[in-house]
Amino acid sequence: MKKYKVTITETLEKVVEVEAENYDEAVDIVGDEYRNGEIILCSDDYTDTDFSVEEIPTENEKYVKNRKDFSR
Repeated sequence: MKKYKVTITETLEKVVEVEAENYDEAVDIVGDEYRNGEIILCSDDYTDTDFSVEEIPTENEKYVKNRKDFSR
């Protein structure tokens, strides 16, 4: 039986309105508020779940994949 690594990614999203002189300042203000814990995303901000799958190669498959051809 094969093995797989399944990554689950949940996306949270919140819209924050801010007054600023320009785009960069708006991002800086909201980024600072987020890092300082003034803006907190929670389960109410959930928007999406994504699953990605990667097969874990067997030891034999790792060997074949990494093998170098030294023939001339």
